[in-house]
Amino acid sequence: MGGAGLVRRHRRSPVNQAGKTMKTLLTATAVIEAEAGLALLGVPSATASLLFGAPLDSLVAVGLARVGGAAILALAIICWLARHDPDSRVTRGLIVAMLLYNFAVAAVLAFAGFSQGLHGMLLWPAVVFHVTMGGWCVAARYRNGNRLCDRP
Repeated sequence: MGGAGLVRRHRRSPVNQAGKTMKTLLTATAVIEAEAGLALLGVPSATASLLFGAPLDSLVAVGLARVGGAAILALAIICWLARHDPDSRVTRGLIVAMLLYNFAVAAVLAFAGFSQGLHGMLLWPAVVFHVTMGGWCVAARYRNGNRLCDRP
């Protein structure tokens, strides 16, 4: 039993690996989105220039960008708090919500680039980033047979 028992004890189960993947996803999301949220809250016009190649041109736009920054910061906080409980239904639901968020942001940014002719230096990297993060959300939900949406 000596050597074989050690191998068995140290072997990672798929459930533990899925939990680690989910924790990594939530941690990365929290850190990156916190930075984006703080940027929109603190310097909304500069952030818009980096994304769209033009500063915000009205106080209403600045205010709306700050509201969006606050919402993104809230998403970052909930991802940070949920990272230690990757197997809960709430965390699984959060991953589905982040999937929608990432693909919606990618679509909005791509639309701005293709249809509206906007072109900041971070526009296309942001599109690629959000598509990648959305794909990571899908992969995290399907790992170990988890469906995208759970039924009660």
